[in-house]
Amino acid sequence: MEVQIESSWKKALEEEFEKPYFISLVAKVKEAYQKGDVWPKGQQIFNAFDHCPLENVKVVILGQDPYPTPGHAHGLCFSVQEHVKPFPKSLINIFKEIQDDLGTPYPENGSLIRWADQGVFLLNTVLTVNANQPNSHKSFGWETFTDAVIHKISTELNNVVFMLWGSQAQQKIHLIDQSKHHILQTVHPSPLSAYRGFFGCKHFSKANELLISHGHQPINW
Repeated sequence: MEVQIESSWKKALEEEFEKPYFISLVAKVKEAYQKGDVWPKGQQIFNAFDHCPLENVKVVILGQDPYPTPGHAHGLCFSVQEHVKPFPKSLINIFKEIQDDLGTPYPENGSLIRWADQGVFLLNTVLTVNANQPNSHKSFGWETFTDAVIHKISTELNNVVFMLWGSQAQQKIHLIDQSKHHILQTVHPSPLSAYRGFFGCKHFSKANELLISHGHQPINW
């Protein structure tokens, strides 16, 4: 199947794109777009991949499904399009922890493309959603695909820092070879749980320390 995605990912995942589940997944997604308002828009579904080629991945942050609020999601977990104000609450908590951890002030916009372009792979485990209907595409088969993506990163690369926030992200730990990668775990940054361990986790400084220890450029969070 022909998939419009960045070339290194296209080569790495070419077998995945031919599997029956993926062909079925694409059919379900196309039907959803034809029937209603789906986010992110089609050309942005693989934005995380397009901005962060496989060989550039240094940090992986796992999200769940895209923001269902129309105009917010653009294919990178936790990120919103530049015009979106106010920021979603989980993203506010992420920026608060970065400020407390590194002294970095809140950014002018909530787009995390600037992270992706530095090697932060911002992967939702489900890549599409109906407007105003959280988890509406959870049964489509996206997680089979994104599990394969996580496993591919684990297999192909070394010394990647995986940030697993919340129980859903932590369920993916079995896909990661812990003998060759680093895992940082804490609760999800949502307002419901951030005060139970996300605040004060210092994942951003810890990730940079790990990257530097392996000769990589740290991330400008």
